[in-house]
Amino acid sequence: MPLPIFALFLAAFSIGTGEFVIAGLLPNVSTDLGVSIPAAGFLITAYAIGVAAGGPIVTLLVSRLSRKLTLLLLIAAFTFGQALCALAPNYPLLMIARLLVSIGHGAFFGVAAIIATRLVAPEKAGSAMALLLAGVTVANILGVPGGTAIGNALGWRATFWAVGLLGLCGLVATFMLLPNDVPEERHSASFASEFKVLARPAIFMSLAVIVTAMIGQFAVFTYIAPFLISISGVPAEMVPWLLVLFGVGSTAGALLGGRLADWKLMPSLLGILTALALVYAVMAIISSSAIAMGVTILFWAGLSFGFGAPVQTRIIRAAADAPNLASPLVPTAFNIGIALGASVGAAALDHGWGYVSLPWIGCAATLVAIGLAAWSWAMEVRGVEVVAA
Repeated sequence: MPLPIFALFLAAFSIGTGEFVIAGLLPNVSTDLGVSIPAAGFLITAYAIGVAAGGPIVTLLVSRLSRKLTLLLLIAAFTFGQALCALAPNYPLLMIARLLVSIGHGAFFGVAAIIATRLVAPEKAGSAMALLLAGVTVANILGVPGGTAIGNALGWRATFWAVGLLGLCGLVATFMLLPNDVPEERHSASFASEFKVLARPAIFMSLAVIVTAMIGQFAVFTYIAPFLISISGVPAEMVPWLLVLFGVGSTAGALLGGRLADWKLMPSLLGILTALALVYAVMAIISSSAIAMGVTILFWAGLSFGFGAPVQTRIIRAAADAPNLASPLVPTAFNIGIALGASVGAAALDHGWGYVSLPWIGCAATLVAIGLAAWSWAMEVRGVEVVAA
């Protein structure tokens, strides 16, 4: 894999750490700024909203800049935003700083996805996409626990300084390693063309696949800790280790999903989603066994992140002639699914369905994703427009 892809990986690792590390810092932030834990938790919700809304807008605004310059500006803004978070004297200013960072988050991954797939041969696009996604999964394995440890030892502000340093490393690596002449960097599609491309079934139905699959994942993942403790009998002190296992599985799944996308894109996507639906059903059936749940979590993580590279590669290919809006809509779709999944899971619990209902919700949502993917592929096979003529 070309060195520039690893520069994108490092930048994705720093940005992924910046997004998720706040979860481990909530008690410290709550105490220091004098707000409740739920109020501190809204720093996560607001970030997801900022990613969903800001990505497409920012990407279109900077579409006339070179893609390398765009990435450098976005990473620099992220790094500066971490400094603002570290210096924020109160909760409202910390919220504003987090929102400013989140607006560029979606644009970064949208532009980085385009670059990653164009730095390699077409048959390697899935692997390049997977390495970019692996930056986020590795952030959950190393960045989030490491950032939480720094926050516990030196205070939550020190964590934001450390994440800012990671962002600076990603900025330098991108500046040094990313070529100035990214293939097909110049593209003259109008705003009207950018919106028109979203009508292609391969794009809007793939975005729908992402949303539905993420609803299933986060209906379960949002409440995985109390699920494991109350249903599976896992000791509370063991839950972090199972989450590390989830991170390991998700990284392996993301990389394997890239290889499968390079091999057979749509069969791989459908196969991964079908296996994921089965894993949710198994999770519900064996939920009372801690050991069985540990094994199931490993497969669940791999499959949950394994579908990402195939579906995103399909979107990038289908929007090859006008990618500036379609690509940043990918993180938007992911974050919409995350927000909806957490809400659906909460509603199920509020209605007294219990934690075991959550994997069945995951199974149902994944079956919908399978249907959408199969329908989209059938339309493609019948010759419905996928890319521009």
